[in-house]
Amino acid sequence: MIRLIFPPKCTLCQKILSKEETDLCHHCRENTECFKIAKSKIPYVAHWTALWYYKENVRKSIHRYKFGRRRHYAEIYGRLLAVKLSGFLTQDIDLLSWVPISPLRKLKRGYDQSELICRAVGNELGIPVARVLKKVRHTKPQSGIQGAAQRRANIIGAYKPIEPHFLSGKRILLIDDVVTTGSTVSECAKTLLVAGANEIHFAAIAASSQNKK
Repeated sequence: MIRLIFPPKCTLCQKILSKEETDLCHHCRENTECFKIAKSKIPYVAHWTALWYYKENVRKSIHRYKFGRRRHYAEIYGRLLAVKLSGFLTQDIDLLSWVPISPLRKLKRGYDQSELICRAVGNELGIPVARVLKKVRHTKPQSGIQGAAQRRANIIGAYKPIEPHFLSGKRILLIDDVVTTGSTVSECAKTLLVAGANEIHFAAIAASSQNKK
């Protein structure tokens, strides 16, 4: 009855799913361009990957998740990203964490979108999840800033570690929703390494097409 009243839809294209389909429709599974190999190096990050490229239906899906209150997308993204990470991770990860948003943005949105994804991934992979960073300065959205140098300047000093002694020697996998130039995650990774972490890895739901270069 619930399925008839609220039929599940494809997370990307919004098409109603058949009984044989889960999370994504067959067309989106077969035709959405998956992220393959990270061409660009993110400073302070050992390795990184993503699910898809940030365009077309992927972009629309993430916008619905972040700005349209589709919180349940986090579980779906988490399941899909966990599958990707099971083939990506070549060594043990001590814990998962996320790139946090500012308290002001979280208050307006009602949730931290990357935290929800991170916790879903942790549930799927059985890896502990912990909050290791806090954002101490509200910044302009990176998506509205042109140029890598300007993005780096916007984010410098915006993050601080939580309980630095807890980070000593840890291999940490950071999760975020979208990566463009990598300025934000680079700043987060540097902060964690300075605090004593051993190695930082990174994964996102989507990466900008410039990472194909």
